[in-house]
Amino acid sequence: MENQLLSSAATHEALPDSFVFPPDQRPPASAAAVALPVIDLSRPRDEVRRDVLEAGKELGFFQVVNHGVPEQAMRDMESSCEEFFRLPAEDKAAFYTEDTDKPNRLFSSTVYGAGGERYWRDCLRLACPFPLDSAATRNSWPDKPERLRPAVEAFVAAARALGMELLRLLCEGAGLRPDYFEGELSGGDVVMNVNHYPPCPDPERALGLPPHCDRNLITLLLPGTVPGLQVACRGDWIRVQPVPGAFVVNFGHQLEIATNGLLKSVEHRAVPNAAAARTSVATFILPTEDCLVAPAAELVAGEDNPARYRAVTFREFMRVYKTVGARRESVEKAFKI
Repeated sequence: MENQLLSSAATHEALPDSFVFPPDQRPPASAAAVALPVIDLSRPRDEVRRDVLEAGKELGFFQVVNHGVPEQAMRDMESSCEEFFRLPAEDKAAFYTEDTDKPNRLFSSTVYGAGGERYWRDCLRLACPFPLDSAATRNSWPDKPERLRPAVEAFVAAARALGMELLRLLCEGAGLRPDYFEGELSGGDVVMNVNHYPPCPDPERALGLPPHCDRNLITLLLPGTVPGLQVACRGDWIRVQPVPGAFVVNFGHQLEIATNGLLKSVEHRAVPNAAAARTSVATFILPTEDCLVAPAAELVAGEDNPARYRAVTFREFMRVYKTVGARRESVEKAFKI
């Protein structure tokens, strides 16, 4: 266990070769001042609906404030997750596994692509069937620190509610019925990735996460106070500066398929730094495994706007996704008509 988690050691004197990405796979981010839109959800609904749709079309990423998730729930989630990664290795050992079929697990430095490079990241992944009405579900999460389980339970319910409200706003703006994404399209487990990026001895040659697109419907990221998220934008990479109290929102491939390409799943990556650890919490809303995801009939209009993606069950999508990888070009090639 001591050698498996990056966060088990207080410091790392040198970057192992297995974490070094080739220069062409880690181009530096732009110095240009391109900021993600910040949308105040307390404004009039017509304005919010328009801004959410426009931000989704323009960048595929935006931040939301005044979103209704209690500040205390956010702070408790952040602090309890940070405390988890500070625990002694023996307190985390029972959750460490490389078995990707385990719904709740702790893992580290996953191999990237065919080159064999590894991410500079530890991750606690938690599956949250919704609604959370089962003690067995809660008991499958780590029991240390003691406040982690109640923090997760309070946070995931509020974060999912926010995600569903954003989906309703997108439906209204795109001309779909407001409840289009209710039911099977959003009925899978809510999956939470608690990503921890320890200080890195050579951050210019490493990546916390390589460029990828999300596989799910919609993602809500509690980014923490330490910057590290970068988003692909017009052939460049832009650094995301977290806004206090905000969630960073982006779309997954399932939303792109369902909206027939009106909204895009955009590539993003995470970079470590030498000075400080960064902990972020990504909340993924997913379809059920057997849900058939296809372009909405309302967004397909004959020869002028034909279906751009083939219908696929989420189970089949994931099988292919795991085979071709998370890069946007590979996924598009597999599912675009």
